[in-house]
Amino acid sequence: MAERERRMTRPYGGVFVAHSQVMDADDIRRALRRMAHEVLEKNHGLESVVLVGLQTGGVTLAAGLAAELREIEGLTGDESGVPLGTLDVAMYRDDIGIRPVLPEEVTEIPVDLDGTDVVLVDDVLFTGRTIRAALDALVDFGRPRTVQLAVMVDRGHRELPIRPDYVGKNLPTRRDELVDVSADAVCIGGLEKP
Repeated sequence: MAERERRMTRPYGGVFVAHSQVMDADDIRRALRRMAHEVLEKNHGLESVVLVGLQTGGVTLAAGLAAELREIEGLTGDESGVPLGTLDVAMYRDDIGIRPVLPEEVTEIPVDLDGTDVVLVDDVLFTGRTIRAALDALVDFGRPRTVQLAVMVDRGHRELPIRPDYVGKNLPTRRDELVDVSADAVCIGGLEKP
């Protein structure tokens, strides 16, 4: 769970307290490497692939996935490998008014998306509403040939018919639990008042 969501989720200003760690930094690195191989296989290389990390949790993971793709393909130095963008979907969400509107983060799409294969990257897939908002937002930047979804954790509880193409870990959870993804660990826990 990204820091800005922690500040805005009840109890407001709550502190995430981990109950258990399910992945460590090495597990995350291995999952990113496996997902990178799957992206290359599905898209027959990187020619038309564009990675887009969702603010805020997916941005770091998208950068890690891009680094793995460059390493696997042997791209070094000035070779760009794969275009990497960021997308904030706060104003595209369907739950404005139900939960606090989060401050906007940077959206930067480095290329025209027409005819590309966009891989949306996020940390946790839960209800699917953030991904629905991301699909709406992408239309403002072009018409991709395909949109694929990569997530580090799929925790279930879907409210919309959205399914990831690339998953680091399927992690069934209770609805009231929270999943926190960082570069160092994936933990299950909850928010507590400070």
